[in-house]
Amino acid sequence: MFPTDADIVEVSPRIRISCREFEWGVARSSGPGGQNVNKVNSKVTLRWPLFESEGLPPDVRDRFVAAYKRRLTTEGDFVMSSERYRDQPKNVADCLEKLRELLLTVATAPKPRKKSKPTKSSKRRRVADKRLNSVTKQSRQTPRNDE
Repeated sequence: MFPTDADIVEVSPRIRISCREFEWGVARSSGPGGQNVNKVNSKVTLRWPLFESEGLPPDVRDRFVAAYKRRLTTEGDFVMSSERYRDQPKNVADCLEKLRELLLTVATAPKPRKKSKPTKSSKRRRVADKRLNSVTKQSRQTPRNDE
């Protein structure tokens, strides 16, 4: 049902997280199930002490915290739950898959932005557009009677 301590969540060759770092909790799901929903604990909650993780490189951890800080507790634990399925093992697998996808999104560093300089022709076009706009607005004004 729950992953054993020997199991490893492999996100990429660089990111490998041991399942012994995870803490699991179960609760009654609010999803479908009829009368069965009142007696079966199918909702699964994953709790992961992010800052104590050995399998997460520091740069990936920083990007993960920045991207998903709403899901962190004050102690620094990442919390996620799944109640998509009526079956507890499927919800465990769903939690691990969701975590894998979240880690994949922050696994690669974003490309640094290269500063670009506007071309001379784009500067000329911008100034010409501004002049045209100015002329248009001046033509809307009521004429002054200078005596």
